[in-house]
Amino acid sequence: MEHDPTLLGLGATGWVAVAFIIFVVATIKPIVSKVGGMLDEKSAAIGAQLKEAEALREEAQAALANYQRLQRDALKEAEEIVGHAKEEAARIRKEAKQHLTESLKRREEQAAEKIARAEAQALQDVRNQAVELAMAATGNLLAEKMTPEVNEKIVKSAVADLPARLQ
Repeated sequence: MEHDPTLLGLGATGWVAVAFIIFVVATIKPIVSKVGGMLDEKSAAIGAQLKEAEALREEAQAALANYQRLQRDALKEAEEIVGHAKEEAARIRKEAKQHLTESLKRREEQAAEKIARAEAQALQDVRNQAVELAMAATGNLLAEKMTPEVNEKIVKSAVADLPARLQ
């Protein structure tokens, strides 16, 4: 048998290629392992960030739902306050109207009393003037018609009646 200088039918170029492939495989395995580890770490970090983002999203949704509930509650409370204010305004308006009616009635009664007092005073003044006029007319009449004899007769009669009137 003849010895073939190309072992297994590979020439120097073939063996260089085989050695290169072995070198590449031997070199790539740790690199791939390292790159895979880095990719796993990066994947784990991204997964953690995704979980954190999901938790933040859920927290934000819970906060949004809470704020929406608070807003609904605030709107409901505001509507209740407005309703109460309207009721209070209606009550105050009714009381003011009633108070005004009562006040006008009191003033009307006071005015009627004042008018009645003024009428009574006017009647009294007229009576007083009538009495004064009657007295003056009577005085004038007596002065004209009274004679000394009639005067003496009236005085004696009054003196005689005095003891009976004093008892």
